[in-house]
Amino acid sequence: MRLFLTLVLGAITVLTLTNDPLAQVSSSSKSSAAVASMERKLQHIQSNAKVSQPDQTPTEFTEQEVNAYFASGAVKLPAGVQSVMFQGQPEVVTATARVDFDQLKAGHRSSNPLLSMFSGIHDVVVAAHVRGAGGQGYVNVDTVSLDGVEIPRFALQMFVEKYLQPKYPGVGLDSKFALPDRIDTAKVGLHKLTITQK
Repeated sequence: MRLFLTLVLGAITVLTLTNDPLAQVSSSSKSSAAVASMERKLQHIQSNAKVSQPDQTPTEFTEQEVNAYFASGAVKLPAGVQSVMFQGQPEVVTATARVDFDQLKAGHRSSNPLLSMFSGIHDVVVAAHVRGAGGQGYVNVDTVSLDGVEIPRFALQMFVEKYLQPKYPGVGLDSKFALPDRIDTAKVGLHKLTITQK
């Protein structure tokens, strides 16, 4: 459940705060502090979900915390995804990842020439509108680019259906899913994610 919560938050999340008070600290200890902060907040969410009337005080995650947590290896990324960074604006998340598509597609082949672009190692940028309301999460992918070239939506849909949905049935370009741990709302703001539980 912790991994799932982290992935949901990551999918809904955000890069480094420019006005971060830890900016004066070395990169290593800054990352370490951000990871520890993320772990404390995740622990709070999990324990808060177990009580009969959860504390509805919002919990806020910063881009720095989320990105440090993912970079630390605390979240096992899917095979082929080598790294990921999140950046947020109100209701929009942009994720930048380094992806080895051959490893991601291992064991699956296609003779469709449109899917041949999804091979080798590429820098992938995904922009999506995301939100959580009424205990449901919503992710609507706006654009995906490989090495700076935007991929047509129909080609993305084919890729998702052929390679991702067999492994991750709930994944699509437009997804709706139940939020874990009694999370009621999730709102992406400028460089932060705020959740409430109910």
